[in-house]
Amino acid sequence: MDERDFELLMTIEKTKNITHAADLLYISQSAISKRINAIEHELGITLLLRSRNGVHFTPAGESVLYHTKKVTDELALLRQRIKIDKHGVSGTLRAGVSINYALYQLPELLTIFRNKFPYVDTHIITEHSRKIYLQLLDGYFDLAIIRGEFPWKGHKKLIDCDRIYAICSNKDKNKPLNEISFIGRKTDTVFERELSQWMRENNHNPERQGIYVDNISTCVELVDRGLGWTVVPEICLRHFTGHRIPLSFKNGAPFVRSTWLVYTDEITALPQVRAFIETIPTTYRK
Repeated sequence: MDERDFELLMTIEKTKNITHAADLLYISQSAISKRINAIEHELGITLLLRSRNGVHFTPAGESVLYHTKKVTDELALLRQRIKIDKHGVSGTLRAGVSINYALYQLPELLTIFRNKFPYVDTHIITEHSRKIYLQLLDGYFDLAIIRGEFPWKGHKKLIDCDRIYAICSNKDKNKPLNEISFIGRKTDTVFERELSQWMRENNHNPERQGIYVDNISTCVELVDRGLGWTVVPEICLRHFTGHRIPLSFKNGAPFVRSTWLVYTDEITALPQVRAFIETIPTTYRK
């Protein structure tokens, strides 16, 4: 048996059908049957039972399949180890990233990271920060980049801090905000709570909210076109041409939005995770 036989057996297990397996492997049914017969002859056992409902592994065949999967996994680990020794850092990195960071800063970060570590398989999930945070707690990610304040017992590294702005079009800049329609947008509960506090402190009650969107880029574009005003972090205003007002709370503290890199002590044992962590400071927004 060789690796092609391993792939053949695992494909048959997946499809439970010789015809479908042949299609997936781009070989003929007769070629699969001949190879199965050869394996059975080599091992001295019957691997498969055929019926109208497809094919099924015999107990002996299930044992062969089990060890085939183990050998396949071991070979994958061996190849990864060889790749690391030959080329440097490799492996898989699983990261959860806040939507806003992903939209405006992640491309720069990934460009730098991939240029330095081309053999790392990088899996990125983007979502609102609270959902990323909860998935991180469940062990879904190796690390996360989240915006806002969340309790975390592991490493928590500040990587950016945005000022929050009220924005409107230039044609509306001399109007009180209460006379302009407010454009709402989907965001996480932490930011909503802080925004509600600022609204209360400044006597803003956006009853004239005529538009609600689920994308911050769309929100900014609508404001730029004179359809209303909104509140957004500085991170998304690179190309905004309208009027912006930096916001502060009643106690004088600026309204800001922090971005954090969070991860556990244990995960830094993975070289691909350490490499990603070390890359992030080079992307600070000045």
